[in-house]
Amino acid sequence: MTDHPLRLLLDFDACAQRDKGQAPAFLHRRDRKFALTCEQQGVEPTAKRWLAHINHLSGPGAGTPASADTLRFWRRINSGFMVAGSVFGLLTMLGLLFYDGGQRINITVILAFVAFQLLLALLTTVQSLAGWQPWRALLRRLRNNPESGVALKLQPVLMARAAHLGGLCFALTGLATLLVMVVLQDLAFGWSTTLETDASRYHSLIAAVATPWAWLWPAAAPDLALVEATRFFRAGAGEGSMNPARWGQWWPFIAMLWSTWALLPRVVLALLAGILIRHKARQLLASHPGMRALMYRMETPALDTGNEHSDASDLPETETQLQLQPLPESRILLCWAGAGEPELPDTLSAGKTLIASAGGRMSLARDRQTLEQVAAELEQQPWRSVLLVTRSWEPPTGELEDFLANAKELWPKGAQIALVPLAIRLDHEPDAHQVQQWLRFAKRIGPEFVSVSLLPAHRALPDIDGGVMA
Repeated sequence: MTDHPLRLLLDFDACAQRDKGQAPAFLHRRDRKFALTCEQQGVEPTAKRWLAHINHLSGPGAGTPASADTLRFWRRINSGFMVAGSVFGLLTMLGLLFYDGGQRINITVILAFVAFQLLLALLTTVQSLAGWQPWRALLRRLRNNPESGVALKLQPVLMARAAHLGGLCFALTGLATLLVMVVLQDLAFGWSTTLETDASRYHSLIAAVATPWAWLWPAAAPDLALVEATRFFRAGAGEGSMNPARWGQWWPFIAMLWSTWALLPRVVLALLAGILIRHKARQLLASHPGMRALMYRMETPALDTGNEHSDASDLPETETQLQLQPLPESRILLCWAGAGEPELPDTLSAGKTLIASAGGRMSLARDRQTLEQVAAELEQQPWRSVLLVTRSWEPPTGELEDFLANAKELWPKGAQIALVPLAIRLDHEPDAHQVQQWLRFAKRIGPEFVSVSLLPAHRALPDIDGGVMA
């Protein structure tokens, strides 16, 4: 049931509820990264893959799926209806077939009871389609935890399936009881009614009811002679002319009547209820507010604007106390998202033992391999610094922040990374506002791990207070 639309909807709804407590920027970076990963792998970013991604991020031991409690509750409801239906089916058939040797088992009563069962089955399906919830008060008392809005919308179809499963067990045990009673007892069937009805009219009714199986089992479709021979009257009048051997010839009709008009409709409607649950779950998932927000986050690039406020009327924050640092000694150089193409300055590339690309067109698996390769190089070198070349005019992205977070986990303790933003023209320095966005980015990541440096050939830049940034 892992791929069942109902489980998928409940898990997605629970995850969307948890995400309401997260920062919008974090959600944007997380879901945008997931969309880019799916694009690189050539797969569609569906809700099922997104949930698998979230569970992977949570790691082992994160707990049972959010849908488990709701599904467990409905399994108990279904089991309760099935047990009750089995017991009542047994007792009902025993009552219908009660025979003490002094009276006949009235076929008319069995016909009316089967018609009543068919009517109940149809009303149950209509109730689910109309959204009527006559069981709401009972379900509210049975549940310890309040249902979510999505689960409440599913209650009519879920309850209809439980009722149909109960009716199916009722019909199955009733049929089994009938067959056992035919073997163990000498049952005497007949028909009678207070109304003035002749045998031909009654036979017409029996023939119409037996139409679905008359061609398959002719013995289960009583003829006019059997109808005329098994009519009994009140107070036993006229019974002396009846042939007792014919009283038991009705049981094939009763078995097929029960199977066709009581058991088969329950089977069909129970299957239909399962289809309705899947259809309803898909509809609710497609129209879920969290799904629309997720699609927006996956389709929109995550950029760092420098504005930590949620008010759109605020201007971006430009002040920071972090200063440029001298270019550190390092034998490792990383180029982020195509920075330094087509050729790196000699100042950066000279004397490097490892020059690699990351981000941009590189896959996440390739970035992971690059980080592991850098970690191995850092273990063998006296310097624990890594240079990361970026394009100064491009704002820092969430992908870069995730890359640096992974680097901090994989690299040896004490390792540092120096961001080196390059200008469009290598013989010019980046603009001051471009440098400031990288300083703010480094401050947010952590100055103890990330710093910002410029090429030695660049002229000193004025800082925000009018001084000089070395």
